[in-house]
Order: sequence, then C-alpha cells, then structure tokens
Amino acid sequence: MANEIIFYTNPQSRGCIVRWMLEEISVPYQTKVLEYGEDMKSPEYLALNPMGKVPTLVHDNKIITEAAAICVYLADVFSDSGLSPINNEERANYYRWMFYSAGPLESAIVNKYIFDEDEVKDKQQMLGYGNYKLALDTLSGAIKSNPYIVGERFTAADVYIGAQLGWGLQFGTIDGREEYQEYVNRLSQRKAFQRAQELDAALEKDMNISPA
Repeated sequence: MANEIIFYTNPQSRGCIVRWMLEEISVPYQTKVLEYGEDMKSPEYLALNPMGKVPTLVHDNKIITEAAAICVYLADVFSDSGLSPINNEERANYYRWMFYSAGPLESAIVNKYIFDEDEVKDKQQMLGYGNYKLALDTLSGAIKSNPYIVGERFTAADVYIGAQLGWGLQFGTIDGREEYQEYVNRLSQRKAFQRAQELDAALEKDMNISPA
C-alpha cells in the first residue's frame, strides 16, 4: 500500500519516541524490529538509513530518519491529530524547544558524560550550548512557564522532549529537578504513552531483552 507506514525500531532505542508518537496519531503502522549489529548494518537497511541506526520511518515511499524530524513529520502529515502548532505563538515555542532539545540539550547531556568538565571549560563558546547547567536551566525556564511546551496544549514537541527527560531521569543523565519530574509525570498519564510502553515492553520480552 502506497500510504503504509513502516516503522523500523528496537525497543531499547530512540525508536521508543516514535512509537509514542505513532500511538498519539492513532493510525495503522507496521513495525519491523531490528537487532543491533548485522540487522542494522545490512545492505537492505543501509539503503534506507545509511547511519545504520533506528528509528527510521517509511511512509508513502518517503524515508524519514531522526526522531525529532519523524515527530514533526507525523504531526504535519496527520494534522487531524492536533499535535502540530495552530498559531504563530505556538509555532515559535514548538520549533524553538523541539530543536533546542534535539541539538544543544542532547549535546550538553552527552558531552557531560564523555568529557571532564575541566576539559571543556574553556571551550564553552565553541560548544554552542555553553555548559551543562546553562543548558538545563534554559529548558527549565520553558518547562516552568506552561504545562506543555507550546503553552496550554500537548503537541509533538512534548513527545520528543518528554521522552528525552524521562530517559534522563531514569538513567541519571540529567539532574532530577522537580519541574522535570512533574512534567514527565503529567505526560506519562497519556493513554498513547502507556500503550507505547506496553508495546515496547512486549517486544523486549519477545527478544529476551532485560528491561533497562
């Protein structure tokens, strides 16, 4: 079928973000689970995603990679879901914080656990996000301002940012700030989030993967 959605994932990957997004838009999709290693590096899969990683989405013969891009794409294409911005005020917050989280924030989190703070102290201007604390403080301001990223309404930006913060809190890669915990707790009450969690847990069981 031309309009079929094929979702390539692994239950212990950023594919969990896209799974949640797919459950939010409530459209049928086919899941193809790839193991790390040979599956993701096969010629067939590399033709779709040369990075050899998941998630990848194929829809209407179009290939979309990168979790943030997939979330934005699905919100736009399936606009009846109401997960894309509806006015310029929402649009500004939506794009600002979605790509802030996919870029500067993720870099700050990863670099904190790769480099000693003293190694990058004199490279803050080069890094673009300044430092780890500044990156988290900046997002905290947005989280405290409204119940959701764009304001009073849940959007695809909350899927991406909520998943990122949820993982960070779970694995201790971000500070356990009260505003982050309250935000994640709010989002975790969504039925689509709970369905996505159940589906990925079932995949882990089928693949004999111990939960992270």
